[in-house]
Amino acid sequence: MKKFVMAAVGGTVAGVIATTQIAGPLLAQENAANAPVYEQLDLFGDIFERIRSQYVEEVEPKELIEAAIDGMLTSLDPHSSYLSPDDAAAMQVQTRGEFGGLGIEVTQEEGFIKVVSPIDSTPAAEAGIEAGDFITHVDGESMLGLTLDSAVERMRGPVGSEIIITVVREGETEPFDVSIIRDTIELQAVRSRTQGETVVLRVTTFNDKTTPNLVTKLEEEVETLGGMDSVNGFVLDLRNNPGGLLTQAIRVSDAFLEKGEIVSTRGRDPADGDRFNATPGDLAQGKPIVVLINGGSASASEIVAGALQDHRRAIVVGTKSFGKGSVQTVMPLRGDGAMRLTTARYYTPSGRSIQALGVSPDIVVEQPRRRQDEEEEEDGPASAIGPRSEGDLRGSLDNDSLTEDQIKQIEEDRAKAEAAAELREDDYQLAYAIDILKGLNALGPTE
Repeated sequence: MKKFVMAAVGGTVAGVIATTQIAGPLLAQENAANAPVYEQLDLFGDIFERIRSQYVEEVEPKELIEAAIDGMLTSLDPHSSYLSPDDAAAMQVQTRGEFGGLGIEVTQEEGFIKVVSPIDSTPAAEAGIEAGDFITHVDGESMLGLTLDSAVERMRGPVGSEIIITVVREGETEPFDVSIIRDTIELQAVRSRTQGETVVLRVTTFNDKTTPNLVTKLEEEVETLGGMDSVNGFVLDLRNNPGGLLTQAIRVSDAFLEKGEIVSTRGRDPADGDRFNATPGDLAQGKPIVVLINGGSASASEIVAGALQDHRRAIVVGTKSFGKGSVQTVMPLRGDGAMRLTTARYYTPSGRSIQALGVSPDIVVEQPRRRQDEEEEEDGPASAIGPRSEGDLRGSLDNDSLTEDQIKQIEEDRAKAEAAAELREDDYQLAYAIDILKGLNALGPTE
């Protein structure tokens, strides 16, 4: 036993000596490698002191440091930033589904503030702000050169106050001003309705309320139609949905998938990657699904669309999505502030990254733009423009081969067709999605 202990001690001493002999040169190399970093930190300290002592006006040291931190983060990518204590608190409120503002999700593109999407039933949406718009001025002050958070701060203000934003829009020859009255934004994460035998689920954002709302709304609409046997399919409308919580995107995808991968994330260190899989249970009970996307569908919306598309659980219709394929982690900092840092990219089940590329729809359907000077056509009575069908001709023969029930069914089918035609005028993409579901049901189940 004594020999064993001594051998162990001897080995430890020898190890310490060897480590000391090797560590000396390694430590010197590390110090040499870090020398430029320390020089830059010294430079930062020099500049900070000169600004504080010699700038033409007195400045708050705290504001200088926060601005430097924010500049360091925003130089990385458009989604990394510093959150002041107030901004961090506001973000927590937003994820819970209620916050103050205009109701738009924005990003930064080459120094300009770009609208990712307006949020349904908010002041911005009602004022006609569209995905892809560039905001160049707020109340006459230029937004060029401001950080994203600074620009957002300019657009915030007391509820009920007016803001005038200057917008540059593709297809418009000149910038134009839009007046908006700020309001409290209460997000209703999911809206629903039936269109014939189709259940339309409009998901506006991914916050803590999204999945519970989705389940409740879907069950209510199915019950309205008389049960799942009366439903021909579902439309999951993710247009102009700017995204939100990754966890909610996973739960919404899982609601329609029985098994398989939903999304994976890969960070700088491969060991930090995560993979999220579906659990058994399909809320739609195998009924066909059409997912609607457009250029305002971003982040969590793209995770859902990509997952359902890769598993061939849904047909994706519309136009290419925004292309935000990165994951941000909010890290609390001392003093109640926080750091929003891009920590990973996410990948759809097939292994594709949609970063900067977006999700490509299976069927590309553009939403026709309505001209502002477009006037509704007014149809006169049939007698004014001549007969429209055989039945309109005077003295035409009656159809004596149909029963009253058959005639009633034909009239009901005709009313549905006319309602579908009206929907095409109002929302062409949604009407197209519903037509797809009708076609799939007409083919019947596949063996």
